[in-house]
Amino acid sequence: MRTDPQPVAAGLRRYPPGDLAMWVFILAELLVFGVFFAAYAFARAGNPALFNQYQANLDRTGGLINTALLLTGSYFAVRAVGAIRRGGAAACQRWLLAALATGGAFLLVKGAELVHHYGEGIRLSTNTFYMFYLSLTGFHFMHVIMGMVILAAVAAKARAGAYTAAEHTGVETGAAYWHMVDLVWLILFPLVYVMR
Repeated sequence: MRTDPQPVAAGLRRYPPGDLAMWVFILAELLVFGVFFAAYAFARAGNPALFNQYQANLDRTGGLINTALLLTGSYFAVRAVGAIRRGGAAACQRWLLAALATGGAFLLVKGAELVHHYGEGIRLSTNTFYMFYLSLTGFHFMHVIMGMVILAAVAAKARAGAYTAAEHTGVETGAAYWHMVDLVWLILFPLVYVMR
């Protein structure tokens, strides 16, 4: 017989916050990105001149803007969790929508950069650097979209009154995924755009 989960008593927190299954998924995703990053570092060590040459063509300003956008989005996600823990479903929804807006802005900036490269004839097969650059940033781009889908679903549930101060696992779960997307970019940006 199925029983409903007991709400978390006020003042008590579950660790890790959110759904445990999402944390397993996040760790698996981080492992995949970790393998990607290690492969990039290994390939770069084998041909630093090629990587340095083509890395200089990347839009670091756009990358910095995107870093600021994702950090701001994570701040908004933290505020959403804080709002629902205090019982503020409407404020939670507003913070989630603000996080969604930063994600949308990230996609616009990154999309413009990818379109620019595509217009110059750059493809996965152009060279080893661009193969890694397009693969890593494209894979991350898809994770931003997935994070936005999750945040939009959580915001819709918050609007419908599905979360309370006692039970808000969904908000914490969505925020945890969004923080993972941010964390990956905080490694990807300096590794691919800056480090020589």
